Amino acid sequence: MVEEDSMTNGNAANGVAAPAGNTADSQVVYRPNKNGDSDVETRLADKAREAGDDDAGSTSDSNVELKREITLFGGVAVNVGVIIGSGIFISPKGVLIGSGSVGMTMVNWSICGVFSMIGALCLAELGTMIPSSGGFYVYAQQSFGNFWAFLLLWTMSMMMQPVAIAVITLTCAQYVLEPFFMMAECNPPASAISILAICAQFTVMYVNCRSVKLATSVQSIFTVAKLAALSIIIISGLVLLGKGNTQNFENSFEGTELSGLGIALYSGLFSYAGWYSLNIVVEELKDPYKNLPRAIVITIVTVTIVYVLTNIAYFAALSPEELLASNAVAVTYGAKVLGSFAWIMPVAVALSTFGSANGNMLTCSRLFFVGAREKHLPNLLSMINIERNTPVPSLLFTSLLTILYSLAGDVFTLINYFNFVTWFSSGLAVAGLLWLRYKEPDRPRPYKVNIILPIIFVLACIFLIIMGTIAAPIDTAIGVAIMCTGIPVYFFIVKPKKKPDMVVKANDFVTRWFQKLMLVVAEER
Repeated sequence: MVEEDSMTNGNAANGVAAPAGNTADSQVVYRPNKNGDSDVETRLADKAREAGDDDAGSTSDSNVELKREITLFGGVAVNVGVIIGSGIFISPKGVLIGSGSVGMTMVNWSICGVFSMIGALCLAELGTMIPSSGGFYVYAQQSFGNFWAFLLLWTMSMMMQPVAIAVITLTCAQYVLEPFFMMAECNPPASAISILAICAQFTVMYVNCRSVKLATSVQSIFTVAKLAALSIIIISGLVLLGKGNTQNFENSFEGTELSGLGIALYSGLFSYAGWYSLNIVVEELKDPYKNLPRAIVITIVTVTIVYVLTNIAYFAALSPEELLASNAVAVTYGAKVLGSFAWIMPVAVALSTFGSANGNMLTCSRLFFVGAREKHLPNLLSMINIERNTPVPSLLFTSLLTILYSLAGDVFTLINYFNFVTWFSSGLAVAGLLWLRYKEPDRPRPYKVNIILPIIFVLACIFLIIMGTIAAPIDTAIGVAIMCTGIPVYFFIVKPKKKPDMVVKANDFVTRWFQKLMLVVAEER
């Protein structure tokens, strides 16, 4: 096994962690002793023999690292699976409220699709120019430095992403239990919802710990399932249109209100959230220079078409008044159109949200992994299981945070605090593209967009931030405050090169213990 330079001292040979020291570049990595009495060393030796080489670091196949196992179809499944969660089943009401008319509702859904496409194409340039996992975090780091990158990492990985997974799994649990309590005409108890949500979280964590191939396979299956469920809505709606149910599309722009444009766009863009997901795991995508742009275009075009057709189907069966009166438009649609098969809609939402939770677990854990690899988070979170080549520590930590948020009570209100963070981080990343065009014009760019697109996107993000602040100043202030909590963490813990000896020794002990428990080592790059 190839030892890292910092591990060649006597401590490494005796089976203890090398001293982390007080330098920013030190890394706590447990290396077992030469007598082979550690499971970690035994398993690494087995990997080397299986690869036909005594040196575990001599071939890429035997290296302990994240492998490129996500195909083009798998990449599309990850993106579509993350994007299509609960949004399309609950957002139509908000878009209609902000639009004021059926016609303008359709226009706004299309605008949200085009806006998401512009942002995704800009990230395709960044992702092929900087083919490193981490998404917004890595792009901000290379464009504007560690401080802004850490603030994005702090907010997205510690709060926004785990809270999103908690909300998705709670929604999944709600809809799984809904059919069982529907006949009793009562709502499922909160405790049952929380327990089932935690079970869903453990399931997606296990799937992702097991293997990347299994995670993407599960993602593909649930993506196909949710598209099939939405196809039921679309086909049945088109049948209604064919039978002459077109009254809701007559004078379709009557009542249009441009004053509610911000509300309409926020609601619609919530359903498109996740178009940046594949950039977070780009190191695991096969042939990213070709497949990343392709997957992004296929994803956004597919999702936009599905969303527009689904809303047409909704209005073929429901009047604007009926849709506004519903808190779960898909369930209302199923009860009116599908009759005895109305139970399909709660099941469809459950499948959709579970698939979205699986995709979010995959991407969120990579944020922890990359942040730790860049020494902005504890080193343990950047380590990989020697048998599965999956970032088990970061997956476990993501799951732990998700469970804590699930038990915290009403986590749904927390989502409102992150509108600012979402569009600030998106705008900052794409602004980085403009800055790198100016700063490094000769840098290789395998995929390049017209300069007008990132300019339009950055201006649109500024507009959304302003509109969100005007509409909900308190929520925006809370979002800013949560982001600012990372400032003292960065300046007092992350940035200083010299760490207190007590902190160094505690970190050494904890890292060494968990490495042996989870059979994880530092990535061999």
